[in-house]
Amino acid sequence: MLKQRIITAIWLIPLVFGAIFGLPTEYFSWALVGVFLIAAKEWGRIIDSRCEMTQWSFTVTIGVLLAALNILVPTDEIWLRGMMHPIFLGVILIGGFWWFISFIMVLSFPKSARFWEKSHMLKSMFGQLTLIPCFVSLISLKALSTQASPYYGGLLVLLVMLVVWATDSGAYFVGKRFGKRKLMPNVSPAKTIEGLLGGLLTTMIVVAGVMYFSPEQELGLVIGVTLFIALASAVGDLSESMFKRVAKIKDSGTILPGHGGVLDRIDSLTAALPVFTLIYIAFWM
Repeated sequence: MLKQRIITAIWLIPLVFGAIFGLPTEYFSWALVGVFLIAAKEWGRIIDSRCEMTQWSFTVTIGVLLAALNILVPTDEIWLRGMMHPIFLGVILIGGFWWFISFIMVLSFPKSARFWEKSHMLKSMFGQLTLIPCFVSLISLKALSTQASPYYGGLLVLLVMLVVWATDSGAYFVGKRFGKRKLMPNVSPAKTIEGLLGGLLTTMIVVAGVMYFSPEQELGLVIGVTLFIALASAVGDLSESMFKRVAKIKDSGTILPGHGGVLDRIDSLTAALPVFTLIYIAFWM
């Protein structure tokens, strides 16, 4: 499994870097639609793993909403005079509120599942709240690039990804070696408290990198934001695990050997990106 994960990462990482730094934001936003359509089809299995019609109807709905956002808010209008377009801001604020609700749902699982496990409508709504704010946040951060600093937005996107990857990698290896106490056994039996702490500790590598390349930043703020994003990413991961457990599926898909589906790869990012975007607006805009 580890060998497959490494092989997949070897060809996947250059594609991600190429999209983030090589594509203009306009093309990037439309390329993302394809990625999120795959994730939407995978979420359709969470809604009803046995009904193809349900899965495809959810996928089409997400596709229409994402296309509408790209048309209604052109990439050169996302940021005007230092302020985010109200449509995008509204979507991200709703996303931030959703992750607070999702956190409560994860903490109270399996009791919380009684209210939504048999409702296709609620699980569809949860899928929209998970995917659409992530999509909007990703484009918004990327669009922060300017003529003076063309890669600034891409670097912000990469920064969030590095925090998530550091958290995931640290949690995996530390948990595998030292993990004893279960974090949330009802949601994800394999995750441990030691693993989470190891993941949080690993993110300090990212903090060191930020302070090295941007020493004018306030160290305490950078550490606080990094740890908060890492914890948000853990909530995203646990949230998907919760929904998959109710749906009785192990992986969201099989498109990425050793990693599962697209949704399995972006589950942490679905929470980390909206949360980071809101923090960035609050502290750096």
